[in-house]
Amino acid sequence: MRADRTDGVSARTIPVSSDARDSVEEGAMGARWPAAFAASLLLSIATLGRAEEAVPQQTAPPAVATEEPSLIRGRAVEAAIWGMPIVSFDVMRQAFFRDAGAKYGDIVFWSKPSDWQNQTTTPNASSLYVYFNFNTKDGPVVLDFPAAVGAGLFGTMLDAWQKPLTDVGPQGADKGQGGKYVILPPGFEGEVPAGTISIHSATYNGYALFRAIPQTQSDADMAKAIELVRKLRLYPLIEATIPPDQRFIDMAGKLFDGIVPYDARFYDHLVRMIGEEPVQDRDLVAMGQLLSLGIEKGKPFKPDARRETTLRTAVARAQTGFINAVSRSEGWWPGSHWTLPETLGPKTGFSFQTPEYLGIDARGLIFYLAYAPPEKLGSATFSLLGFTDAKGGPLVGDRSYRLHIPADVPAQQFWAVTVYNVETAGFIRESPRVGLDSYNPSLRKSTDGSINVDFRSKPPADGDANWIYTAPHGKWFAMFRLYGPGRPLFDKTWRLPDIQEVAR
Repeated sequence: MRADRTDGVSARTIPVSSDARDSVEEGAMGARWPAAFAASLLLSIATLGRAEEAVPQQTAPPAVATEEPSLIRGRAVEAAIWGMPIVSFDVMRQAFFRDAGAKYGDIVFWSKPSDWQNQTTTPNASSLYVYFNFNTKDGPVVLDFPAAVGAGLFGTMLDAWQKPLTDVGPQGADKGQGGKYVILPPGFEGEVPAGTISIHSATYNGYALFRAIPQTQSDADMAKAIELVRKLRLYPLIEATIPPDQRFIDMAGKLFDGIVPYDARFYDHLVRMIGEEPVQDRDLVAMGQLLSLGIEKGKPFKPDARRETTLRTAVARAQTGFINAVSRSEGWWPGSHWTLPETLGPKTGFSFQTPEYLGIDARGLIFYLAYAPPEKLGSATFSLLGFTDAKGGPLVGDRSYRLHIPADVPAQQFWAVTVYNVETAGFIRESPRVGLDSYNPSLRKSTDGSINVDFRSKPPADGDANWIYTAPHGKWFAMFRLYGPGRPLFDKTWRLPDIQEVAR
């Protein structure tokens, strides 16, 4: 009983529904979003008293902001910030259906480390990924997760808003010993089999991202990691007595385009997800404000040309806000341009909810930059972002840069440095090399054990062993990851220098 699903973006007649935003504050990373969101609310309050008697009863009163173009633009920006996680989810889901040719119940994996064709936000080029979507509209779904034998396997299952439902593997309820997870739909009150791990979701849709970790990079250990992946089983609970054959789809070397489009199509994805998911109490204010954009749950969305222009401009402004916010983040070391993305997510288990507000600015920022955050941050990895050079300038594709990595990097397993496109937060398309890591036996080291990594559009004259490609046009950023990070990183006695511009 698997629900077959195809891409099906029906040009602009899409049923609606959604979740929302109830406060306006300065973003966690220092970005100020448009004040029109608050201004429109004040205008509504001032006008209601005068207009109350003249307005006839109707199902959905017209929004006051419909006569105020600047307020509409502001609300469209806020809708993009608020809707970022669920739009990112749907774009990846459509890639699952379209590019992988998958349906619910299938499992997609990468049998080799990712190249540029894994077009998702900030993937690690050194990892073997496992990805699948699930839908509980017809009832609970079971994930049969194997014990980690011969390799590591861990990750997170998330709802459609990308809120973590549970970690799986050593940090999850199975503790790395394997187990049956049962994902329950919103409001489920039925029985679940004894001995299973129940996971309650507030949305019908969701997804999982796991990493398979070979013990070494040898062909034999890589094969053991893939063998472990193939022990996963995903099926409806009603088919638990005789589970269907499991279908696996290998996407290594194939395009999987799950990057959010920062144009009017963004709102098509938003509308579709609003239509599929129940409205949560936290989002009632946002749902009301979406009416002024012509978005209402259960109604078709048919923006005219003028409104499409407004929407396209608004989502581009939200994208610029995300980029500026990351660029202004505080350095990990004093005076450093290596930063952390934001701090509210980890503090709230990536729900972004506090007793006082829902942090949509921080949430939007995270899902511009990444996806599949864990329920609990572990000690396995640590990531730093490099959006600027040593002078604070943007990293530009037609210039040359160098990163000096000192010896004795505090990473018990390995370190990796990877390059991404600023506009998409994904790999640079057509890149012949997206990153380097310390597993690479070809890396050239200095006599003191340090390594210089070159970022440029063409390899330097002395060869390409330490070279990462950057496109001749456009901007890029780097991510430096440490696996098994050690004390010198946290007490800051080891420091990664900033990226330096060098002569071509």
